[in-house]
Amino acid sequence: MDMTLFAQAVSLALPAAWLTTGVRDNILYPSVNETYTAQVFTMERMAQDYPEEFARVAHRAIHNRSLQTLAFKAVVVLEVIATLVMWVGVILLFMSLFGGVTVSAARSVALFGALLFTSIWAMFTIVGNHFSYWFCHEGAQNTHFQMTLWGLGNMIFLSL
Repeated sequence: MDMTLFAQAVSLALPAAWLTTGVRDNILYPSVNETYTAQVFTMERMAQDYPEEFARVAHRAIHNRSLQTLAFKAVVVLEVIATLVMWVGVILLFMSLFGGVTVSAARSVALFGALLFTSIWAMFTIVGNHFSYWFCHEGAQNTHFQMTLWGLGNMIFLSL
């Protein structure tokens, strides 16, 4: 039981650390990711590289900069919340090793954090699909899918 709890804590700490670096960069250097978010919303790359296909779905594009910026800021807020909940889950899992908190409570918080992490990446995949981002943002789509799987793996492991 102790080794499982330790492994669960470490397993959750890894995506928490990964998302922490992402949140840090989204706060300190928002233009790095926000620029690409806006490109997905406008479907700019698709319009340039696949004009015939773009013509069929061009009505989905969002060109309103305020709405694009608001969406990016909302994602950053959700990432901050997910990061904090995951770190609390990690701390509680370690505390449960020493009887400081019940295993059930620790796993519940950790599982909620993993669910938030998974939900962020699944929503990126769903929203990206709406904007046909597989045409020109394949790397982003693959990353979002892999992060969704990482989160699901943690959710399964935390459910043991």
